[in-house]
Amino acid sequence: MAAPKKPEPEAPSGATVFRDTVYTSRTLILPDGRSLPVAGGRVMAAADDTVALEYLKGHPDLQQE
Repeated sequence: MAAPKKPEPEAPSGATVFRDTVYTSRTLILPDGRSLPVAGGRVMAAADDTVALEYLKGHPDLQQE
């Protein structure tokens, strides 16, 4: 019998979620030096974080959910 699938964590209200198509876990470094963790193949940024959103939207391995 297969193990039950873990539920995906809910995105906080106002967060934009991207799916990492290559890695399930890694750390992305933004141009301003901040880091964003990829966990469970997902990375989140606040809807008003223009630096993070611009970076994530331009990253070839990421797809907005």
